[in-house]
Amino acid sequence: MASRVAKDKGEAADRQSRILDAARAEFAEKGFDGARVDSIAERARANKQLIYYYFTNKDVLFTRVLEEAYRDIRQQEAALGLDALPANEAILQLVEFTWNYYLKNPAFIRLLNSENQLKARHLKTSDAAVVDINRSWISITQGLLDRGRQEGNVRPDINAMQLNINISALGFFYLINLSTLSIVYQRDLGEPAALAERLAVMKECIAAWIRPVGEIPQH
Repeated sequence: MASRVAKDKGEAADRQSRILDAARAEFAEKGFDGARVDSIAERARANKQLIYYYFTNKDVLFTRVLEEAYRDIRQQEAALGLDALPANEAILQLVEFTWNYYLKNPAFIRLLNSENQLKARHLKTSDAAVVDINRSWISITQGLLDRGRQEGNVRPDINAMQLNINISALGFFYLINLSTLSIVYQRDLGEPAALAERLAVMKECIAAWIRPVGEIPQH
């Protein structure tokens, strides 16, 4: 009996995982308004009734997709092992991780862009969950800033929230506007050389900002 219950739970978890994967792809490609539950069901090899059984409606499903998207980046972020580096170098490693995560997971920035167009309508219904999921992000950054002040390699007046936003914005803006920027500057900004150049600029910007006043840059 116990083995049967365990099997049923495992099958249910697998079905929900397939639905969430399919929904993430659909929402990322078409946005919330353009996504269709029929298409999600087809991608997940499931019927609509099963989707509604597990997730109630399209809004709840999108909310879960957003929560899982945040959870994935935060789990990978927490596993970086930044304590082994001096604080200023660890912050630059965080910049590099964030950039590479965006490149490997373009659905992430598309989902957030879609939710921002909706004025965070879904995240507002998930405040507690989203805050809890992102707690590690704030904790990691604050810990690095505190350690950097003690080590003397990070200026003492940096705000953790502003650092997080800067790291995100430097990469997010570039990638979400990649197509239009490529036209404006008449260059394929998605080619490897351009992406490497952008990462170097991002790290240089953050390094210059966090550097203690009066410290001579190392070249």
